[in-house]
Amino acid sequence: MSRRYTSTPLFWTILAPIILFLFLSASSTLLLAKAPPPTNSLAPMLEGVLPAVVNISTKKLLRRRHHPLQDDPFFRHFFNLRDPGEESQKRSSLGSGVIIDAELGYVLTNHHVIDGADEITITLRDRRKYNAQIIGQDPEVDLALLQIDAEALTALKLADSGELRVGDFVVAIGNPFGLGQTVTYGIVSALGRTGLGIEGYENFIQTDASINPGNSGGALVNMEGDLVGINTAIVGPNGGNVGIGFAIPSNMTQAIIRHLVKYGEIRRGHIGIVMQDLTPELANAFGLGQQEGAVVSQVFPNSPASEDGIRSGDIITRLNDEIVSSSSQLRNALGLLTIGERVELGIVREGKPLRIITRIGDPDENLVQGSEISPYLAGAGLAPIASNHPLAGKIEGVEVVKVEGNSRAHGAGIRAGDIIVSINRMPVTHLEQLKQAASLNPNALSMNIRRGNSTLFISLR
Repeated sequence: MSRRYTSTPLFWTILAPIILFLFLSASSTLLLAKAPPPTNSLAPMLEGVLPAVVNISTKKLLRRRHHPLQDDPFFRHFFNLRDPGEESQKRSSLGSGVIIDAELGYVLTNHHVIDGADEITITLRDRRKYNAQIIGQDPEVDLALLQIDAEALTALKLADSGELRVGDFVVAIGNPFGLGQTVTYGIVSALGRTGLGIEGYENFIQTDASINPGNSGGALVNMEGDLVGINTAIVGPNGGNVGIGFAIPSNMTQAIIRHLVKYGEIRRGHIGIVMQDLTPELANAFGLGQQEGAVVSQVFPNSPASEDGIRSGDIITRLNDEIVSSSSQLRNALGLLTIGERVELGIVREGKPLRIITRIGDPDENLVQGSEISPYLAGAGLAPIASNHPLAGKIEGVEVVKVEGNSRAHGAGIRAGDIIVSINRMPVTHLEQLKQAASLNPNALSMNIRRGNSTLFISLR
C-alpha cells in the first residue's frame, strides 16, 4: 500500500509538464489559425474607395470687354477686327469630388471648385464622363452638391467624424495638379480648427496627409474606407503642401447636404446674440470654476433670444445635448440648424444653472429691400448685422443679406455678407442712418464696405 501511494506523485511529476506542453501547443495553433493575416498595405481598403472619388473639370465663359465702336461692322472691317461676339474664351479648372449616393448620383465637392462654372464635367475612375448639374451650394462652408445621371456607381459611407481622435490614421484621395487620382497617407493632426479665416463657418480636421492644389473636394477616409471629411484647404508657401491640410468633417457635411437636397440652398437662422469665448479671466470675474462655454456679450432687440429671456452676461454651456466649449463651436452648431427649429440652451447665470428654450429665427424678418433706399441698391436685401455673421460684435454697419443675380447691386460688385459701414462718407450703424445718408445725394452713392478682412470702396453715379 505504502509503495503505491509514494509512486503516484512521481508519476504526475513526470507526466504533468508533458500534458501542459501539448495543451499550450494546441491552443497556440488554434489562436494562430483564427488570427487575421498581417498586412502592410492599404490596397484592399482602397479597392472599394477609389471608384467613389471622381475628377471634376469646369469651364467658365469669359467675355472680353470691347470698345462700343467694335459693334459697328464697318469699323470692324476697316481695322480687320473679329466680331465682338467671338471675343470670349473658356477657362478650365480641375478639382475632386466624392460620390455619396450611388442611386441618386449625388457628388459632394467644394464650392470653390465649381464656383461660377458654365460647364461641369465629372470623370469616374473607369474614365466615364458625365455632365453634372448643381443641386445646391454653401459658400460659407465651401461645399457644393452635384448630381449626375449614371449607373453602376460606387458611393462612400459617411462615418461619424465625432469619433475621430488626434493620431488616428487617415487617407486623402484626390486629383492634385490634374495628375489624376492620387492617394496620400497620414494622421489626424488636430480637430476643431477654427479662426483660420478660410471660410465663414470653420470646424476643420487638420491632417498631415499631403493635400495639394486639385485635391479640393476629394475624400479623407479612415482605415475602414468610410468618409470622415472633404479635403478643402492647405497652408503652405506658394500653395504647396507642407504637412498642414484641412478637411470639412463628415458630420458637418451631413447637415449641409440635408439643407441642399431639401431647399437647394442654405438659409441660416440665428437666435439674436453676440458671443465670445469664456476665458480664464472672465471665468474668474464671474466667479466660476469652469473654463468652457460661450459668454453672451450682446442680445439684439426683438430677437428670439430677447423674447425668451436670454441676457447679456449669460454663459451658454450646452446646446441641446451637446457641451459648448467655445463661441465658434456654438456658432457653427447654430448655423447648421433649421429656421423655426426649437433648441434648448444650458445657461449659467450668476453662478446658477438655467435651461432656456428658444427658436432659430429668420434673418429675413427685418429685411429691407435696397430699392427702397436707393436705385443703386436695387436687388440687395439689407438688415441689421446678424448675430451669426463673422463680424458681429466687431464692427457696426448694415449687412447685405442677399443679392439677386443680374441686379443693379450685383453689377456694382455688392455681395451677400458685405457690411456697409458708411454711405457718402457718413458712418452708418443701422438702417435708418443708411437711408438718411443715401438721401443726401440721390444721384450718387459712395460706399465703404467691409468684406471679410478686406475693406472696399464702391462709387456709383
